[in-house]
Amino acid sequence: MRENEYEIIVEFGETDGAGIVYFPNYLKWFDNATHRFFREMNLPLSQLTKEKNIILPLIDVRCTFEKPLHDEERIVLKTSVGKMSAKTIQFNHEIYLDGERVSNGYELRGWVFKGDDGISAQPIPKEIRELLSCDGVIEKERSAI
Repeated sequence: MRENEYEIIVEFGETDGAGIVYFPNYLKWFDNATHRFFREMNLPLSQLTKEKNIILPLIDVRCTFEKPLHDEERIVLKTSVGKMSAKTIQFNHEIYLDGERVSNGYELRGWVFKGDDGISAQPIPKEIRELLSCDGVIEKERSAI
């Protein structure tokens, strides 16, 4: 399955009073990673919404915290496609500090049509399934968020 990775520099505002990354930031990073994943396949989610009325709402999320992270640490977020059903995609996320995994989790997202009458889950098109199933690493982009 396809995978992607990029580097993040932990910002001071992402930490709590103890200087440890505040837990919701992991979910923000997961969400950003999924959006980046699609952008780096030249298929931004904003384009899917604008041109096809497709959104990928979050259905389920999980994060396991193995070691704390702190301000100004450089971390690598690795994202890969996990299980795909007819209408859902699981994105697996792992966070590394100095080559050691410090957190992992997933997002389960639906393939959903957003129309005037509301939203409805749709089968993931064959070409999208093939694109997501393709082996290999998406071109790596290193940047701070």
